Amino acid sequence: MAEFLTANDKRTSYCAELSAKNIGERVCVMGWAQKQRDLGSLIFIDLRDRTGIVQLAFDEKTEQSIFDKAFTVRAEFVLCAKGVVRQRGEGAINKNLPTGEVEIAVDEFKILSASQTPPFEIVENSNVNAELRLKHRYLDLRRPDMQRNIIARSKISKIARDYYAENGFVDIETPNLCKPTPEGARDYLVPSRVHKGKFYALPQSPQLYKQLLMVSGFDRYFQIARCFRDEDLRADRQPEFTQIDTEMSFVTADDVMKIHEGFLKRVMKEYMNIDLTEDFIRMPYREAMERFGSDKPDIRFGYELTDLSDVVKNCGFKVFSGAVECGGSVRAINVKGGAKFSRKEIDSLVEFVKSYRAKGLAWLKWAESGDISSSYAKFLTEEENEAIKSAMSAEAGDLILIVADKNKVVFDSLGALRCECAKRMNILDPFDFKFLWVTEFPLLEYSEEDGRFYAMHHPFTSPMDEDLQYIDSDPGRVRAKAYDIVLNGTELGGGSVRIHDGAIQSKMFEVLGLSEAEAQEKFGYLLDAFKYGVPPHGGLAFGFDRLVTLLLGLEDIRDVIAFPKVQNASELMTKCPSEPDSGALAELGIAVVAGEQ
Repeated sequence: MAEFLTANDKRTSYCAELSAKNIGERVCVMGWAQKQRDLGSLIFIDLRDRTGIVQLAFDEKTEQSIFDKAFTVRAEFVLCAKGVVRQRGEGAINKNLPTGEVEIAVDEFKILSASQTPPFEIVENSNVNAELRLKHRYLDLRRPDMQRNIIARSKISKIARDYYAENGFVDIETPNLCKPTPEGARDYLVPSRVHKGKFYALPQSPQLYKQLLMVSGFDRYFQIARCFRDEDLRADRQPEFTQIDTEMSFVTADDVMKIHEGFLKRVMKEYMNIDLTEDFIRMPYREAMERFGSDKPDIRFGYELTDLSDVVKNCGFKVFSGAVECGGSVRAINVKGGAKFSRKEIDSLVEFVKSYRAKGLAWLKWAESGDISSSYAKFLTEEENEAIKSAMSAEAGDLILIVADKNKVVFDSLGALRCECAKRMNILDPFDFKFLWVTEFPLLEYSEEDGRFYAMHHPFTSPMDEDLQYIDSDPGRVRAKAYDIVLNGTELGGGSVRIHDGAIQSKMFEVLGLSEAEAQEKFGYLLDAFKYGVPPHGGLAFGFDRLVTLLLGLEDIRDVIAFPKVQNASELMTKCPSEPDSGALAELGIAVVAGEQ
């Protein structure tokens, strides 16, 4: 039977706070039993709370009723123990435990709650399958590594709040029930009971509200905001996630980047104890694509792209020359030391690039012994083969990987391939933090499928002043006042200077195929507000979950979110989403139509 706390039962210490300096002190600790060890005349219980473990000791001096009660304790029982801190016996000191020099000689003891045998052991770095862990997430969160992750998230959140408050930002909450977003990912819709047949949307971001706050004169806005997007999940995505969201008035892109770079340096200093003194690299989008095949390049390693188009454009191998003739390109990476890859491993790389729509992957392996094997060399002259090796600075031990196709396919496939090769070469250090800004993004991107331009970021991003002249004649040439902050190949956040000129905003809508009436219908409240004096403004939003994940050297953002969703956007613990009550649907005026499963 469970016992209860009284007014005299006050915790004096967390478990891991106790050390040799506390010897002789009377303490009260509470937590969960990690394990109980019965040695006959001695019983030891490892008591765990969120700080760590301390040993409880029961011996011949312990009152018999307390000793008997300790005998019944099993893993995950919730306990309250009082006693005196004492030195552990000779040979019993555990140097691997922060509290390993001491134990508590228990003289008062309560079992506050019993526990069934848990479905998995509550230990650090559990190898239990993720589905079982997420089904019993409340147990999974007891594990020390998971608790450290969540506490780290809390600490980084506090650093953010402190930093932005010190720099004049006002913390303002924006609505979670808002107007559906016409562009971007799919919205989560919420039906209105009062306005039958109409729906709110959960915010994909506070974008328009924070721009309206600039119109309102708040100058600097900040929010740790919950956001929602109905999109396919990946390791770095969840349907609901958290942003560190900001906006600033009377600023240029440089001002915005500097203030947010300062935040990242503050986090690295205060949480990671890493002092970043140099300015972050700034790299134009075009350079990032040419060198790394990605607008979020991982610059911890080489394997940069080399354009071989001029070298092979007149060769007899149609895979190469044909790609150039059709307006594409032939590019390659040199995986230094990659000649150790077996033919089977190379074949798996061929399949890897096909997932990025590449038709194939040409390769040349130059073994340390001097032997050369290749998928393409026999189709080229000796001079052409030597020209490729020279252009790639190839030497014994290297693996040359080549893709010939449309530029987008070449960049996408090689950009991903260089990262995949780095993983297989085991050269990536998760704690080698390389930040950079990617700037000068295209304002628009053209969809061949839809036959129209889309905003690369959103339709409120300002074009670069010098490129505005091309908005009608060559829209794809226009660069944006946009910037992304990238860490180790992951986009941590992105933002832009916004359009604050009505004529430019109207032109942007026109280029995107929106009529004046459509623009008014979708964004009328913003356009109306812009008639009353709009300051130049810009902002940025960090993916908070991603930031914490990367700083902790983890691979999955679910490990820093208390109650995450799985791949199909469901939560295994509560079994949501679930079917609604029929009465609730009737009240909302909604009927569910059965569809294909």
